[in-house]
Amino acid sequence: MMQFDGKSVYKGIALGPVLVLKNHDTQVRRKKTEDAEAEIKKVEAAGQEARKQLQKLYDKALREVGESNAAIFEVHQMMLEDEDYLESIHNMIRTEMVNASYAVAVTGDNFAEMFAGMDDDYMKARAADVRDISNRLIRILEGEGDADLSSMAPSVIVADDLSPSETVQMDKEKILGFVTVHGSTNSHTAILARMMNIPALIGVPLDLEEIHTGMTAAVDGFAGTVTFEPDGELCAQIRSRMDEELEKRRLLEGLKGKENVTSDGRHIELYANIGNVGDVGYALENDAGGIGLFRSEFLYLGREDFPTEEEQFQAYRQVAQTMAGKKVIIRTLDIGADKQVDYFQLGKEENPAMGYRAIRICLSQPDIFKTQLRALLRATMYGNIAVMYPMITSVEEVNRIFAIVKEVQEELDEIGIPYRQPDQGIMIETPAAVMISDELAQLVDFFSIGTNDLTQYTLAIDRQNARLDEFYDPHHKAILRMIKMVADNAHKYGKWAGICGELGADLELTGEFVRMGIDELSVAPSMILRVRKAVREL
Repeated sequence: MMQFDGKSVYKGIALGPVLVLKNHDTQVRRKKTEDAEAEIKKVEAAGQEARKQLQKLYDKALREVGESNAAIFEVHQMMLEDEDYLESIHNMIRTEMVNASYAVAVTGDNFAEMFAGMDDDYMKARAADVRDISNRLIRILEGEGDADLSSMAPSVIVADDLSPSETVQMDKEKILGFVTVHGSTNSHTAILARMMNIPALIGVPLDLEEIHTGMTAAVDGFAGTVTFEPDGELCAQIRSRMDEELEKRRLLEGLKGKENVTSDGRHIELYANIGNVGDVGYALENDAGGIGLFRSEFLYLGREDFPTEEEQFQAYRQVAQTMAGKKVIIRTLDIGADKQVDYFQLGKEENPAMGYRAIRICLSQPDIFKTQLRALLRATMYGNIAVMYPMITSVEEVNRIFAIVKEVQEELDEIGIPYRQPDQGIMIETPAAVMISDELAQLVDFFSIGTNDLTQYTLAIDRQNARLDEFYDPHHKAILRMIKMVADNAHKYGKWAGICGELGADLELTGEFVRMGIDELSVAPSMILRVRKAVREL
């Protein structure tokens, strides 16, 4: 029996046979060539074939895990056309007169090491992407095909790391759990685990030479441990806990279609937080009453230029139509702080969480804001859309926003494009907004409390800094009193107040929120039924 600790990226329990996926990097030998240009043509032909393969993977991922998670294969296609990457390969072939496969292998290693050495976690995660596309080119150049993972048996996948190509080819119904030596919370594996409710551990200090396919593994995502060849007693405990989890899930399924009403008749709305169009299916599957937070900035991430008005309109329209009349609250872009996008050219800031971000960008660069507003207003014709503005600190900001909205409406009127007047609300996530929430409530249609940033700003604690975890207390009395103040001020002027931050899914506080008068909780789709259960038991 061998037990290892790791970092859990999705809490759950799994027990089953191991499938070890070792790096199947093709062994590439350095060979002398007499015709460098012929080798470069081979690279170009392999690139064309790789783009075809990646397009097929994109189409498959789009069907299974949604547009945002499929976008990685579009990024891979762009990486294949990166001038620095290709120039490095071509230059090595010409100057060293070596074969194409060797030049690709060395260049891939160099670029991957460069990304792995960066401070930014997102950029570190791109090292796996560079290796993935380089290995794809090498396999094509060497006449090898992709590994077939579509017909695997139900297994706990164990690997050094998993490339996006590998994860998307797997039969998702057969994945019992993920255990990887490397990887990050931003990796495709981690994203897939969270989307598919698959227990997963990363950063597990394994020697893959000691772990073999066919061994038994017990993955405990709650404790952050994996045990190989567990004894009979541990297997019995794991099976018992799995049965408990299944029973909990079965009971929760029975709550579908039920109202979110306390035993004494108090009703509360339960909505879902989503990050892309593909997540709408999870919201509906878990019986969400609407979308309480559509993070529109995901339309801006993972690309090299701004999304067009038409691209945004299509995304908003699709969500509104799919939700079929249920409320869809779309937050205008919240770029900045921990969500950096190169083409915004935000520059380096000493304290980005308190810097140039969210509504401050929109008000400073109204052309970006107007493009999004036009798309949002056009989409109101296709469903029950509301618009929400983040990072508000003053009445003046709200008045400036409404002036820009009015300009956009006049522009649409001029060219005869129809729209409906949407409800317009603001996120309460700064202490300033809390303290003047009585004034703000007279201007807007609703409040949604972003508890993640509100906690950060109130406690003066960077929520991205792991060293401060022991001081970060989202249950702090100051936070709870602020939430109560916001709810009271909203109701004073006949407006509703909800919570869309992570605290909304904190079952220890559900009763307190209902007693405070919170009207709506917006949580991850997987938490809808759990919160409904908590509400109905009050």
